[in-house]
Amino acid sequence: MPARLKALPLFFLAANLALAADEPPKLQRLKVPSPPWKAGDERGMANQIGPATFQRCAWHMSQPGAIAYEISQVRSNTMPLSPFAGPYQQKPKPTSGIPGSAHAFNSETTNEGAEAAQQGTQFDALGLFALRGQPWDGKAPLEDEKITYYGGYTQKDVKPTPDSPLLKLGMDKVPPIVTSAVLLDAKRFVGGGAPLKAGQLVTAKHIEGMVKAQGLAQRGILPGDVVYVYTGWSDYWQDPDADKVYYSSAPGLSYDAARYLGERRIVAIGLDTPFIDAVPAGMLQGKGGPAEGTPPNLPFAVHHHMLSQVGIHHVENAKLDAMVRDKVWLSCTMILPLLEKGAAGSAVRPVAIGAPAMPAGRK
Repeated sequence: MPARLKALPLFFLAANLALAADEPPKLQRLKVPSPPWKAGDERGMANQIGPATFQRCAWHMSQPGAIAYEISQVRSNTMPLSPFAGPYQQKPKPTSGIPGSAHAFNSETTNEGAEAAQQGTQFDALGLFALRGQPWDGKAPLEDEKITYYGGYTQKDVKPTPDSPLLKLGMDKVPPIVTSAVLLDAKRFVGGGAPLKAGQLVTAKHIEGMVKAQGLAQRGILPGDVVYVYTGWSDYWQDPDADKVYYSSAPGLSYDAARYLGERRIVAIGLDTPFIDAVPAGMLQGKGGPAEGTPPNLPFAVHHHMLSQVGIHHVENAKLDAMVRDKVWLSCTMILPLLEKGAAGSAVRPVAIGAPAMPAGRK
C-alpha cells in the first residue's frame, strides 16, 4: 500500500474527531425491537422503526444549523438508465382545461413498458430478490417450486402466477423509514480521495476503519440505523448520459460487509452506485466474473443476503456528495417509498437532516 494511503486513516481521524454530531448516550441506549420477528413477518429489519429511532432522528433535526439534504438524483428522460429495466420516457401532455370552469392543468404520460420503479434513485422491496435451489441455465423452465424468499416464503406465496403482483413482501408492506443514519466516506478512506474503481469492494474492515476515522467509534452503527456509503461513483452520473459509464459497472459492498451490516441490524443500505453489489468491468456483458469473494452462483450476493436472508432494504443511486462535503456523518433520514400494492420496487426521494460540521475558525 502506498505510504500516503497508510497515513490517510490517521489524518482522516485527526481531521474528523470533533465533527461527528453524536446523539446523547441516553438516546443511543434506547432499545429497538429485536429478532426473531413474529410469524408471517414481511418487514424484516424495518420492524425496528419506532419510538427509539424517532427520538434519535428528532435529536438531529433539532440541532442548530440543521439542513435537509436531498439524497435522490433528479429524474429525467436523459438520466442514466438501468439495463435491467424497460426504457423510461415521460411525455408532457398539452395544457388542458375543464369545460365550464376557469381552470387549466398539466400532466404527463409514461411510455409503454417503462419500469419507473427501477430507474433513478430507487428502493428495493424484500420481494425483489429470491433464491433458487440450483443455478438456472437460462433455457429450461425456471421451476418456481425451487424459489424461496425472505422469511421462507415460496413462489406460490409471493407470486403464484406470472401476472400476479407480489402477494407478500411488496412495497405496500414497507413502513415509513424514519431513523438515524450513518454516512461513510469510502471515496476518501478507501479510494484516497478518488472515486472507487469498477468492481472495487468496500469491506467489513473498511467499514470499521471509516467508523473510527470519522469519529464514530464510541457510537458505532446502531440497530435500526440506515447506513449510506459514498464511493464517488456518482461522479459518473451525467444528465444527459452521454458516456454511458454509470451503469456499465460499479464498485460496491463485499459479501462480508453485507453480513457485517446484517449482524448490526441496519434497516437499509444506500450507495451512490446502481447495484449495491460490486460489478467489475465486463461482468454485465458476460466478459468477466463477479467481484472477488463473491459466493459461487450468486453474482449479486449482497442483494441475496440483505433482501432475501436478513430483510434489509436497498436505496440505489443515492446522491451523497453534499452531505460528504459538509461532513454530516450522522443525521435523521426519512425514506418514504410509494405504497404500490404488490410492487417489487419504488422510485423514492429520501432526505437526510443533519448539522454540517463547523468550519475551522468559525464559532
